[in-house]
Amino acid sequence: MYAKGYHDLGTPGSTGGAVTLEVDGATVTVPAGTSIMRAAALAGGDIPKLCATDTLKAFGSCRVCLVEIEGRKGFPASCTTEVAAGMKVRTHSEALAKLRRGVLELYVSEHPMGSCPDSSRCDLEHLAREHGIGESRFAGPATARDLHTHEPVDASNPYFRFDNDLCIVCSRCVRACEETQGTFALTIEGRGIESHVAASAAQPFLESECVSCGACVEACPTGALMEKSVITAGLPQQAVTTTCAYCGVGCSLIAEVTDGAVSRMVPNRNGRANQGHACVKGRFAYGYATHTDRVTKPMIRKRITDEWREVSWDEAFSYAASEFRRIQAAHGRDSVGGITSSRCTNEETFLVQKLVRAAFGTNNVDTCARVCHSPTGYGLKHTLGESAGTQEFVSVQHADVIMVIGASPTEAHPVFASQMKRRLRAGAKLIVIDPRGIPLVKSPHIEADFHLRLMPGTNVAVINALAHVVVTEGLAKEQYIADRCEKASYETWKKFVADPVNSPEAMEKISGVPAETIRGAARLYAAGPNSAIYYGLGVTEHSQGTTMVMGIANLAMATGNLGREGVGVSPLRGQNNVQGSCDMGSFPHEFSGYRHVSDDATRSLFESMWKVQLGSEPGLRIPNMFEAALDGSFRGMYIQGEDLAQSDPNTSHVTAALSALECLVIQDIFHNETARFAHVFLPGSSFLEKDGTFTNAERRISRVRKVIEPLAGLADWEVTVRLSNALGYPMNYTHPSQIMDEIAALTPTFTGVSYEKLDRLGSIQWPCNEKTPEGTPTMHIGSFVRGKGKFYVTAYVPTNERTSSRYPLLLTTGRVLTQYNVGAQTRRTANMAWHSEDRLELHPHDAEARGIEHGDWVGVTSRAGDTVLRVEITDKVAPGVVYTTFHFPESGANLITTDNSDWATNCPEYKVTAVQVVKVAQPSAWQQRRQAKIPAEPASS
Repeated sequence: MYAKGYHDLGTPGSTGGAVTLEVDGATVTVPAGTSIMRAAALAGGDIPKLCATDTLKAFGSCRVCLVEIEGRKGFPASCTTEVAAGMKVRTHSEALAKLRRGVLELYVSEHPMGSCPDSSRCDLEHLAREHGIGESRFAGPATARDLHTHEPVDASNPYFRFDNDLCIVCSRCVRACEETQGTFALTIEGRGIESHVAASAAQPFLESECVSCGACVEACPTGALMEKSVITAGLPQQAVTTTCAYCGVGCSLIAEVTDGAVSRMVPNRNGRANQGHACVKGRFAYGYATHTDRVTKPMIRKRITDEWREVSWDEAFSYAASEFRRIQAAHGRDSVGGITSSRCTNEETFLVQKLVRAAFGTNNVDTCARVCHSPTGYGLKHTLGESAGTQEFVSVQHADVIMVIGASPTEAHPVFASQMKRRLRAGAKLIVIDPRGIPLVKSPHIEADFHLRLMPGTNVAVINALAHVVVTEGLAKEQYIADRCEKASYETWKKFVADPVNSPEAMEKISGVPAETIRGAARLYAAGPNSAIYYGLGVTEHSQGTTMVMGIANLAMATGNLGREGVGVSPLRGQNNVQGSCDMGSFPHEFSGYRHVSDDATRSLFESMWKVQLGSEPGLRIPNMFEAALDGSFRGMYIQGEDLAQSDPNTSHVTAALSALECLVIQDIFHNETARFAHVFLPGSSFLEKDGTFTNAERRISRVRKVIEPLAGLADWEVTVRLSNALGYPMNYTHPSQIMDEIAALTPTFTGVSYEKLDRLGSIQWPCNEKTPEGTPTMHIGSFVRGKGKFYVTAYVPTNERTSSRYPLLLTTGRVLTQYNVGAQTRRTANMAWHSEDRLELHPHDAEARGIEHGDWVGVTSRAGDTVLRVEITDKVAPGVVYTTFHFPESGANLITTDNSDWATNCPEYKVTAVQVVKVAQPSAWQQRRQAKIPAEPASS
């Protein structure tokens, strides 16, 4: 069932030329190709329907949408009949009503009135009542209902149930699984009255291939598939449009509220990013927001070995401010700093960096984007001129060749993956570059044309080999390059990649990818004609992360694949507001809009607005802060919404630095791993409890709207304001819209952004200014933001992290569909039903050589540390490669990742760690200490 208040138009829209017709006497003009059903809905009418909905292709099976057309015989289905110029349609008549009553009565024989657990949401019962049907003449023996009544309700899925007894086999759920989600997990089994919906091989939903996106539940018109929360909560009194707080797709969602609590989350069908779709996290996993683990009282303690003491907000702010001022008085202005979060809103992030620069008086501010996509900002800024992706998501529908590098969209960005799969099923070609056999390599109706299964750490070798083929086989778009790129940089780069040392044959020995596979992929990408690159953390989280981003930009420029729909370079951001946190000036060397702090004109602008003198030297990055903490020059830190002790590499090093701080202030919704080292805990607010904006991976700024009141009494932006005021630097905002107004006044790419415009347009993709008042879906049209595109030489330099006889395997890390980042949110939801622990993927050959069997506990040891994980034996990884996730703090996955980082940005090299794996019988020493809840010890001075 669609969201409260939504008017379903019955069939998808069309884009043909204008056609004018008459519906029930009213004149309506619609695009050619539009169905009569949709035309009637656009004219204000409402033709009865059961198998039709505007997110799915017309099916024409239910026979209740029949109409009369002047001059035509019979009663055609309005969903499958297209409009024609001059057509005159009648949607209601006595003859039509009689036909519909007969059809509806047949359906009611299968689904008696009142049998739905929530009849008020049942389309069938609603239509039957409209047509005066209370019971069916056809009910009784030898009906489908008679066959199915003894089947138990499938309640295996934690979020929804399936009652075959209520199903009318309209196929909307099956088509939603195919067309919207692209999983093909549902089917219609049997014939005639034995027909019924089945998940996979007639399995319970939880055990089937179903990915719990919920598209089938939303599509169901009878309540056969229904959210469990709806059954218990009843009808909503309110619906609030907001933005998902999980991945970088930034889905627009509608939160339905019943008696002050969220009873259902429904994707917004007008959402530009998600196109009316959602995933198991966004649609269902919002229960963490009211979980009993939420911390709702401020707390302080003098030492990290002391017990926490609940205090008032005023005492917490006063204590934190006095500690920061004490430390600065004793150790200097730069002895403190702050960390912003990609999970928080633009407004909150902007305020934290403002507090650090203006109230602390230092540029020691950094963002968690440091450890994920900082190479994207650096690499794209230098080559193309802007630190962001070039396309909007719907652009993929115009791509002929899709190259996915170091990303697993179906697991980490599932809603965009569904859009991508739709295009692939329509005929686009697919190239996957990944050490692991990600699900996209082969899934229903999709198989990659090329899978370049490279060894971890050899991305740059492969991108150079691809470019070598383009250049040496005459596949480069020379005229495009001459018109749009710097000639000298191109000639230098061309000579570099043409060198035989970069040939596929030479790079095969390094990457492990057969030369002919590289050559085939390069030819396919260059041929396009529209070729698009989508990449993830498998590109950036390397010692050559920035080099690889530049290599990607080089390849796209050389083949003319930038500046129009269907092409481009698109980073898939991991967290919901990675793009925004970078845009908002969270880096220690940049103000909002990526302008350097040393630029006098820019700094003067901020000083004038903020009424304070600002530093002109870059501050400390996160790794520098850790080092400074350990040497005693950095002693105070304010962290909003991040869990560095779990998410950052080399956990032992991180926790040693955190424990050395004299004042660590944590602002979060849960008592996370980092809070073990904190002195002040400020309760945070979830996305449901505040107003603001997120910026997704396609630069789309979308509103976050308050659905419920903050559980702790203050929204996150209010906490920062109060802390700043306690520090003696006044902030006087009364609503986040005022913060956005300040951002717009100080940031050229946000000049035209306001809450009024966001409410009016729904969302805006920056740049938004005088030239593009409604935003910029595609960047670099006609010319690059920097003027001429610049090629960079991208020599392959092997990582320092090498395998050896002691550490013979290479570990790489990633995510699964049902968990998110460090798991703080999803671990507190029913998503645990699918993934309840981090596991180590190990190839069968490597397992056999070590005497390891599926499910065994194994010790994983690297040069940085060791931990113990349960093993999963699979050929998804190649021999010599192992893989794990880091969603659970008890797994200690980042105990074994190292301090290696990107040469330009210090982004950690999570994707390459040399390890040894052996069978063990007990947890690691670190895990035993953690399990025993031994408190963290302060670092010795």
